[in-house]
Amino acid sequence: MTVPQRRKSDLFPPVPAALPEGDDEDRLLHAVEGAATFGLSPVVLSLAALDWAVHLANAPYRRLHLARLWVEQWRRLMAAAAGEPAITPSPGDHRFSAPAWRQFPYDLLHQAFLLTDEWWGRATTRVRGTTPVNERIVAFSARQWLDMMSPSNIPWLNPEVIEATRTSGGRNLVQGFCNFLADLGAGEGSRAAARFAVGRDLAVTPGKVVLRNDLMELIQYAPATSSVHAEPLLIVPAWIMKYYILDLSPENSLVRYLVRQGFTVFCISWRNPGADQSDVTFDDYRRLGIIAALDVIETITGTAKTHVLGYCLGGTLSVIAAAALARDRQDRLASLTLLATQTDFTEAGGLQIFITESQVTFLEDIMWARGTLASTQMAGAFQLLRSNDLVWSRAVRNYLLGVQDQPNDLMAWNADATRMPYRMHAEYLRRLFLDNDLAEGHFPVDGRPVSVDDIAVPMFIVGTETDHVAPWHSVYKLHLLNKGDITFVLTSGGHNAGIVSEPGHPNRHYAIKRRPVRETYIGPDEWLTEARQRDGSWWPAWSEWLAERAGPKVEPPPMGGGRKGSKPLADAPGTYVFEK
Repeated sequence: MTVPQRRKSDLFPPVPAALPEGDDEDRLLHAVEGAATFGLSPVVLSLAALDWAVHLANAPYRRLHLARLWVEQWRRLMAAAAGEPAITPSPGDHRFSAPAWRQFPYDLLHQAFLLTDEWWGRATTRVRGTTPVNERIVAFSARQWLDMMSPSNIPWLNPEVIEATRTSGGRNLVQGFCNFLADLGAGEGSRAAARFAVGRDLAVTPGKVVLRNDLMELIQYAPATSSVHAEPLLIVPAWIMKYYILDLSPENSLVRYLVRQGFTVFCISWRNPGADQSDVTFDDYRRLGIIAALDVIETITGTAKTHVLGYCLGGTLSVIAAAALARDRQDRLASLTLLATQTDFTEAGGLQIFITESQVTFLEDIMWARGTLASTQMAGAFQLLRSNDLVWSRAVRNYLLGVQDQPNDLMAWNADATRMPYRMHAEYLRRLFLDNDLAEGHFPVDGRPVSVDDIAVPMFIVGTETDHVAPWHSVYKLHLLNKGDITFVLTSGGHNAGIVSEPGHPNRHYAIKRRPVRETYIGPDEWLTEARQRDGSWWPAWSEWLAERAGPKVEPPPMGGGRKGSKPLADAPGTYVFEK
């Protein structure tokens, strides 16, 4: 007699179609988790630690090497006790630069910490088999814990704090506590914003809003010369922060500088999106931003071509828009200037630490629940990349030494953060950071891919030496994606301070070199040895480059009038810049 076989469907009956899959509930759970973990996925951290630990456990000879290295670190520390310096901080580490740290016992204390830090750096890197992504996460996590445990952060182990407390009778700690309460209530950025107000101290270059839509306001700046170059300039800033990074105080405003050089300048002021704009796409920023601006600029000026400057994410969007225009044979751009802009994201700096499939999915769930990515999470991510300088050193200075930082215009701008729409930011993280679609020719515009190599206008590209967001080697990779006329500049400073580098700014320098069309590629390090080194600001070199391509001098165009006779909507800086 044959025994009937039970079918798989009998053992595991199908789930009723009406039963929810639980995705939405899980997303809400992840959003709650994100509030407690500052947006970092606990799964990502756990899997990275497990990957590293298991591979290290299966590498007995590597563990033996690390044990020997630990003994060597102790030997170096004992030598330091006998008067021989064991280790010196890295060039950018100023925590132990005060003379008091070179006196006993603080010299041994900080050298013990640096030796431990060096050992953990070796232990968390080059463990065979660990994926590069997980290695970066483990090394980053170890760095955060070590920076937190530095003796410079502990008041009774920091000789500077001890001396300040002794000489002031503890007033430094009282003042530090007052600083802490002030930051807790309003924040350092709020104090800077009170000192530097938008429309009063910042973003005061005269102009008019000549276009307003759901995503941006377009500002046309009033001419400062009797004649201007025939072809106008459009500035496309990043929408991660407010546009006036390029129009700070009058003395360091790039917009004001350009107007005084005889250029007709337009600038996009992006809206600070709310939850009602969660479905705004990356391409919406191209259509309602750059393309809409070009249409209005052509109407006002009567010129068919516009020079475009893109900064950071605004630069990436400008490249995509330029590639799409070239693909569709629309000859609307005269040149393209890119500031700290990435087009190939394989070496995208410190932010790569946060970009994995699991982490992006976790962020998507957080943004899905809120409609946007909160500005505090963006700011927190950037601070973590340089927690030593931006978190702990500042905390020691403000809360333990009682020294309050003097607010400046850049601090006020930095505190004026914006949100990111859910859909746009998800597309940005996935298509550019995670999949690198733009560099690989897969990024679609209107359903068809675009190629950076199609862009045929001359380009001026600026990278900064200490950029932790868009490292200059990554910015330089545009040379691999486009064979056109590229002038590359490497300037001193970081992602923001290197760009806001007005003439007369002390201790500034830059290197510059042009690569003509179709010339043989050279690598970034070789480029640096061949480039001309100059002192001062890069602004005049770019202004001269732009003037050579912007046409003859003509009478300034009307302010927002154009051939259709439309009236300006408001005075600069407009209304969107004030949205919180």
